[in-house]
Amino acid sequence: MRRVRVLLFTGKGGVGKTTLAAATAAHLARSGRKVLVVSTDPAHSLADVLGTPAGPEPSEVDSEAGGGLFVSHVDTRRLVDDAWRELRRHLGTVLAGAGVDELAAEELTVLPGVEELLALAEVERLSRGGPWDTVVVDCAPTAETVRLLAVPEAFATYLERLFPTHRRVVRGLLAGLAGGSVERWDAAADALGRLAGRLAELRALLTEREGTSVRLVLTPERVVAAEARRTLTALALHGIRVDGLVVNRLLPDPGAEDSPAARWMRTRRAEQDAVLAELRGAAELAVVGDAPLRVVEHRAAEPVGVPALVELAAQLYGDDDPLAGPAGQPLVSVTGGGRALDSEFHLRLAVPLPAEAEIDLARVGDELAVTVDGRRRLVALPAVLRRCEVSDATADEAGLLVSFRPDPRLWMR
Repeated sequence: MRRVRVLLFTGKGGVGKTTLAAATAAHLARSGRKVLVVSTDPAHSLADVLGTPAGPEPSEVDSEAGGGLFVSHVDTRRLVDDAWRELRRHLGTVLAGAGVDELAAEELTVLPGVEELLALAEVERLSRGGPWDTVVVDCAPTAETVRLLAVPEAFATYLERLFPTHRRVVRGLLAGLAGGSVERWDAAADALGRLAGRLAELRALLTEREGTSVRLVLTPERVVAAEARRTLTALALHGIRVDGLVVNRLLPDPGAEDSPAARWMRTRRAEQDAVLAELRGAAELAVVGDAPLRVVEHRAAEPVGVPALVELAAQLYGDDDPLAGPAGQPLVSVTGGGRALDSEFHLRLAVPLPAEAEIDLARVGDELAVTVDGRRRLVALPAVLRRCEVSDATADEAGLLVSFRPDPRLWMR
């Protein structure tokens, strides 16, 4: 099966992520690859940056990029109108069968995150439906992107709790409970089964560490860098790989010139250099692995159109492959072992942790609830740890280390 490389660009609003995503796509196309650059950002400025029209269906960019560059904008409003209406009807059938009245069922099927889910599903569809070997995604700003990337797992959990897999096959019982026909329940079960399958495909796409990664764009400002660190933590919690950071709009060095403008530039450049030094020395970035931190200088002219974007990408990547990056560490790894009651196991969660991060851990059945700065993730425990109890937890530069000891009530069963 053909594997498509997916590279998602995100960053705080206004840092230049759209320009850098377009530049990367143009550079890859110029090198001979077939590339689709697609926007899920509601602002939809990708067409403006490329200097070409763009719509929901991919169109080829007529440029010097060698004929291998395609562009698309995801129209989430159209997707909601076209795809969500039927699924809402099937969810209403399920809720009615659970005893929820018609009005309440209608309200419950208006789910948060639907637009984000459909946008991701469209990216997944586009990645499979064309000649391109690379899909570059211009995502929404970081807050929306983190929510977007978390939606498939959250939605899958909601679906499983609302309509568990084992209930989807009990046709006659469900139809009897709902007072409806077997055919009606078959239709609902089939539709929700297809949704569950799409969610699994989306989750696999996002967490496929060799094929999918996020590139985080920021400017050398303390507020922006702080948000970038929180984004690293949130993405790691969801098992999504970050393969690099791009610091955009670094002011040029004015040299020894003595003028008000030069003095202002020296002051700003010194502040930017201090932020860069902090980023390069930040302990929490170590958990990202060997992901490079690239720097792009502020340009006097706005890069619009493929030739200008290719020139920008040359400064950004030089002779390096834009798609190269470390595989990173898996979210969960387990060490230790033994069969005796005094055995000890250690669960490592590779999550970047800023020094001021607020961390909370809780055992919820066979899962570990991990909350960092208000963002929560349920981590399924490996089988051996389900018969253990938490004995200790510490945070260090490599993330969280949770220690387990056998639970005498369960261990020998």
